Amino acid sequence: MTKTKLILLRHGQSEWNKLNFFTGWVDVPLSTQGIQEAVDAGKKIKDVPIHIIFTSTLVRSLMTAMIAMTEHGSKRVPVIVHDEDQKLEGWSKIHSPATKESVVPVIRAQELNERMYGELQGLNKAETAEKFGAEQVRIWRRSYDVPPPGGESLEMTAARSIPYFLKTIVPYLQEGSNAFVVAHGNSLRAIMMHLDGLSKDEVLHLELGTGSPMIYEYENEKFTKL
Repeated sequence: MTKTKLILLRHGQSEWNKLNFFTGWVDVPLSTQGIQEAVDAGKKIKDVPIHIIFTSTLVRSLMTAMIAMTEHGSKRVPVIVHDEDQKLEGWSKIHSPATKESVVPVIRAQELNERMYGELQGLNKAETAEKFGAEQVRIWRRSYDVPPPGGESLEMTAARSIPYFLKTIVPYLQEGSNAFVVAHGNSLRAIMMHLDGLSKDEVLHLELGTGSPMIYEYENEKFTKL
């Protein structure tokens, strides 16, 4: 089997990361710093061939992928796949075979979205700790199976992101394509829990920096972190 590569990237700093807000599924853009982080991430992976891109449906993830690809050595253009609407899918069809070869498909998936923080979304993290107590907020943020009020736990996030990864992304790797996945701290943490064989306790200590690519090699059904 041909060796393929999987690139995982947490989106760059968002406007709400900057403000220390719980963001979750609130769809906020990158900050100026986040844009630069996306550029820098793109430079780090510019020589790794990329055949398919997966992002969440949230704009901070999509912005990061698009900006990172402006630095890619292939100069291939990322193009969003619109398969959610039959009319849009037809009207966005590329009719030139040569042009089709010069693009990279971008597939958006809700399963890769950030953990949904429920009633904490939009609240300042420091102020939330003052209101509910630092220990309670720590449990909401860092426990594996305790969700915040009205939100998702990491376990619940893993229950959607890992099956999607296995069913939709891994087949591309098996067929010889390198995949670039741009998502969020918790959805990527869940996927890496699977890739690295982490326990429920170990994954809680896994910190992912914004705009820092992680590369895995895939061969014979096994992932090796490079």
